[in-house]
Amino acid sequence: MTGAGEPMPLAASGCRNSTGLLESAILTNSDSGTNIEMKISAFEIRVGNLVEYNGKLWRIHKKQHVKPGKGGAFIQVEMKDINSGTKLNERFRSEDKIEKAHVEARSMQYLYQDGSGHVFMDNESYEQMTLSDSDLEAQMGYLLPDTEVQVNFYNEQPLGIELPANVVLEVTETEPKVKGQTAASSGKPAKLETGLTVTVPTFISAGDRIKVNTETGQYVERA
Repeated sequence: MTGAGEPMPLAASGCRNSTGLLESAILTNSDSGTNIEMKISAFEIRVGNLVEYNGKLWRIHKKQHVKPGKGGAFIQVEMKDINSGTKLNERFRSEDKIEKAHVEARSMQYLYQDGSGHVFMDNESYEQMTLSDSDLEAQMGYLLPDTEVQVNFYNEQPLGIELPANVVLEVTETEPKVKGQTAASSGKPAKLETGLTVTVPTFISAGDRIKVNTETGQYVERA
């Protein structure tokens, strides 16, 4: 029984299936606060998300959608164990569920890189913090000064960032357009101002600014 005006405690139990995924969401409420882990479709996770899998906390580093000739589509995910740094590659199908860890998301601005790492500023408090190369890894190729990102905190510790869906970057090197080539051609490699290399249409030239998808690393359009 709870008294009038007292919050109703939340509780839910769950069991694991053969893949290690929790079958039901975990909801707890205690004097120390609320810890909610949300169960979502594996297809909804994004690079930078923190997830609970096989009893451990992981950060999503890479995600690739695959549609084979036979069978249903799936995603190939590379995850990194927050505590040990161990990497794990897993395959999930659309019906699979995974626990997205509850994090405190803070809006921050990327400032610069120095000898100790990458410096970000909190948009509300203006406090600065530093994340190492290992905290960012594949995401570094999409970062320019003044980029707005979401920094995820878990138990008051910053554990990585989530980038905008797309960023605009300048092409610094690419082959010149060859007369007779059309937009339907297979494309060509282009090096961007952050050092990232992507495949672009043949009409793109050095100096052009292009929009790039931060999850797939693919060219979207000319900006």
